[in-house]
Amino acid sequence: MKTPMKTPTKIRAERTYDETLLWIVLDAPKANVLDAAMLEEIQAILDDARARPSLKAIAFAASGPHFSFGASVDEHRADRAAEMLRTFHAVFRTLLDLSIPTFAAVSGACLGGGMELVSHCSWIFAHPEASFGQPEIKLAVFPPMASLLLPWRLRGGAAVDLCVSGRTIFAPEAHRLGLVHALDADPRAAVRAFFEEQLAPLSASSLRFAERAARLPLKARFERDLPALERLYLDELMRTPDANEGIEAFLSRRAPRYEP
Repeated sequence: MKTPMKTPTKIRAERTYDETLLWIVLDAPKANVLDAAMLEEIQAILDDARARPSLKAIAFAASGPHFSFGASVDEHRADRAAEMLRTFHAVFRTLLDLSIPTFAAVSGACLGGGMELVSHCSWIFAHPEASFGQPEIKLAVFPPMASLLLPWRLRGGAAVDLCVSGRTIFAPEAHRLGLVHALDADPRAAVRAFFEEQLAPLSASSLRFAERAARLPLKARFERDLPALERLYLDELMRTPDANEGIEAFLSRRAPRYEP
């Protein structure tokens, strides 16, 4: 009898500093695509974090040269989009519910769903040559979570610019816009240093209360606006020929043929 093959893990969890800092490392380089399998692994680690009251912070990082190229494009197809959004947005709902301070250590490209994930973090430390972008519009779709998070996070009209143009920006511009907390040639080391100096001496339970309080306006917007964004995406956008054409063209590696 053959032994069933075990699905390779796409996430690595590392607990450091007497288990007060949890690293969640995307471990499917080079693209570190946030597909359903990876999101389910992240969700399982976050669910486990509920039973760890000593945790003071969660930090996201990635193996390989890039943080993430984003969510799986194949899972954006109309017949899979609802499940994709449900799985992806569940991670953010859990992060809000946990109210544990979060970090992101970003090198290389951080795009689409990857940028949405780090945009939710309390602090982002980035390599000076890292790049950020919400390129969904180039597939004729839009990013629901970024549409919610970026107006909360960025100054001025930067959120509209990034979500509507789909352009990529580099870390220095992201820093000027307020997305990135600090630039460092070793983002993971910068996270560790900040954690040791600023958070490690503090109360784990009180940090969660402070995080919950600081995010109260975001939580209200999340509960009010995310269902509307999901309906706009699933019930309207994904019923248009252009949205489906954009995704199929990308997967077929051809130029899209949009309706006039």
